[in-house]
Amino acid sequence: MITSFLKRHKAIIECVKEFNDEQVLCHSVSPQGVGWNSDHAQITRYEQLLYAIPQKGWGTCVINDIGCGYGALWSMLQDTQKDVRYRGYDVSDGMLSAARQTHGSTVGGQAEFNHLGKIAIADYSVASGIFGMRFGFGEADWHEYVLDTLDLLNFYSRFGFAFNMLTSYSDLDKRKDELFYANPCSYFDICKRKYSLNVALLHDYGLYDFTIVVKKR
Repeated sequence: MITSFLKRHKAIIECVKEFNDEQVLCHSVSPQGVGWNSDHAQITRYEQLLYAIPQKGWGTCVINDIGCGYGALWSMLQDTQKDVRYRGYDVSDGMLSAARQTHGSTVGGQAEFNHLGKIAIADYSVASGIFGMRFGFGEADWHEYVLDTLDLLNFYSRFGFAFNMLTSYSDLDKRKDELFYANPCSYFDICKRKYSLNVALLHDYGLYDFTIVVKKR
């Protein structure tokens, strides 16, 4: 599945790669390097995504982090002493290099960082901030890319996945033309109809985005 996904969305993925390679050069290992304005904003978003994993699910689970950047989620998981296996995936060589230099990366070990093309099935998958910048692509093309990415998250997740998007309820005077603002109800409906009866929409954590959590069991 991943091979056809990368081919179908080659133009978008090239833009994502180029942008993130440049970001890590400009901002190094920091929230700004992956598009967030503070540590607090980054951590708050991760906290919402991790609702995908029930309390009893911790301890032996494997987590895929799609668009892992420099591995900030792995740092957070270590700080909270969660005993999991973490797999970070990205299309940016610069981001992956920064992640490996910061955290190390051992194949088969507790943490790995690899190109998205090497993705494998995990217990849970999360994706933070990967849908916000649409790089001049039209809304219809970007929506198609989002839908295919959700299929990817679902396919490579045994028990559940979660993602966030900028919300269409953002203040009009604060919106930026280069960003994609999604209708949370629309994507909730898609996930509810397509992936699971157990879907949560989180839109109450004080930021201009929302998180959708899909639980498959």
